Amino acid sequence: MKVINKITLGLVAATLLLVGCGSDTTPAKQEVVKPTITAESLSLRKSTLNNEDLKPHGTKYSDTYAGSGHKIKRAFQDAPPMIPHDVTGLIPIKIGDNQCLGCHMPEVASAMGATPIPASHFTDFRPATTIGKDGSVEKDGHKIKNTSSEKLMNVSIKATEGGKLYGGRYNCTQCHAPQDTGVLAVPNNFEADYTHADGASKSTWEGTKLMEGINTYESSK
Repeated sequence: MKVINKITLGLVAATLLLVGCGSDTTPAKQEVVKPTITAESLSLRKSTLNNEDLKPHGTKYSDTYAGSGHKIKRAFQDAPPMIPHDVTGLIPIKIGDNQCLGCHMPEVASAMGATPIPASHFTDFRPATTIGKDGSVEKDGHKIKNTSSEKLMNVSIKATEGGKLYGGRYNCTQCHAPQDTGVLAVPNNFEADYTHADGASKSTWEGTKLMEGINTYESSK
């Protein structure tokens, strides 16, 4: 009997404890934090993805005629200049059909009021490389011992034969492109810090400076 009374008292005490602990079941009030940046503000669409009634950013290229003398400032020192004139009928460039050469070849550029193609475009920086039967590496027909020479003294870098445009530079639109003159979808606040006074319109990688400090196989012969 005493055992039963002890068990009964134990159950009653446990029940009272459970009721006492769970009497306040109201959850703590949580503060709702409002986002300061919305999903729409992060998107160029400025709208939800479900909204398809949107007009894309319009692109407006220059309609200035080739040879007008108009130039666009380079984005940074020695950056490939943008094409400032209309390119209708000039692209795409094909093998045997590059109309850019008619105005930009050095011998005619001045008379055409165009920017002449720089010396770097008439330089072969990719000598023909072959592996000999004995495993040796050859550049333009002569064996080299170390292709990682700091001054490239074992590598042949030379002007193209007959003053022809180097094949790797033939497709002008690989690096040069028309400039969009319309309103930018994203504002551009970048300001170039040119290393030369005329860096906005002229490259420094030309003439004798093109190979300055580089002692190649061709220059050491």
